[in-house]
Amino acid sequence: MELSLFSISYAGFWGQDRLDLPAFIAKAADLGFASVMLAGKRPHVSPLDMRDEQLRKLKDTLDRHGVRCAVIAAYTELGGTGAAEVPSLEWQVAYVESLARIGSKLGAKVVRVFTAYESAGKSAGVLWRQVVSTLQEMSSRAADHDVTLAIQNHHDLAVHTDSLLELLHDVNRSNCRLGFDAWSPALRGEDLHTAARKAAPFTAITTNADYVRLPRFVYQPELINYTPVQPDFVRAVPFGEGFIDYAAFFSGLCDGGFNGIATYEMCSPIRGGGAVDNLDRFATRYATWMIENGFAAAR
Repeated sequence: MELSLFSISYAGFWGQDRLDLPAFIAKAADLGFASVMLAGKRPHVSPLDMRDEQLRKLKDTLDRHGVRCAVIAAYTELGGTGAAEVPSLEWQVAYVESLARIGSKLGAKVVRVFTAYESAGKSAGVLWRQVVSTLQEMSSRAADHDVTLAIQNHHDLAVHTDSLLELLHDVNRSNCRLGFDAWSPALRGEDLHTAARKAAPFTAITTNADYVRLPRFVYQPELINYTPVQPDFVRAVPFGEGFIDYAAFFSGLCDGGFNGIATYEMCSPIRGGGAVDNLDRFATRYATWMIENGFAAAR
């Protein structure tokens, strides 16, 4: 697998130190990553900011450091706003099409997308059809730029592996595939090897981070005892130190034939804080773990 680093890790959210794109690309190269996944929003790759001159400079920076842009990450929510007069789905189609155009100029072949969150105001069946039709249009427009969409198992709709594969079947576009990750099925109790092997033939990318579960309780003084609270709090930790069985997950992907982009992300508060030295330590640990366990080769 090709090791990649997600720019959101150094975008300044969740208390992390912020690097601009040139500094992030230099960092990824120094840490030994062959490619990067760039966040399709400010402060990194927003379509509002990426004019032709900015794209040329960004491509020059990638080339100078010997790092390729493999993926652009879109941030979509295809449930819409609920207000019929607001064309939120049209905005998102235009947004993803813009990121596909940007990706093509940077050499990226994949734009990552999300499905939709469920809400009481819309039935699951209506939401399913809406997401399918929107992904179909996004895929058709991305194809004009020779770009593939990768649906990440993140938002509510079709988050289970079987449901996600059914959704992909309904979209039925050759350039619409999966961005299949371990953290969601691990949290929801799916067998990771089975899920990964099943999804692997349809997977374009995988994005990875490791976590610990921190149980929660509420004290009941009248009982002189505690009541468990669900769900657990989840905290990001160095790769290989959490509860996710990544050996099973990556073995399942390999058994299913996947040999694509494996990206590391820090998209939440992490153990030890957000100083750049700690971010570097986490990123380096991921690359080391992947190489030591035979899932990637050193750059």
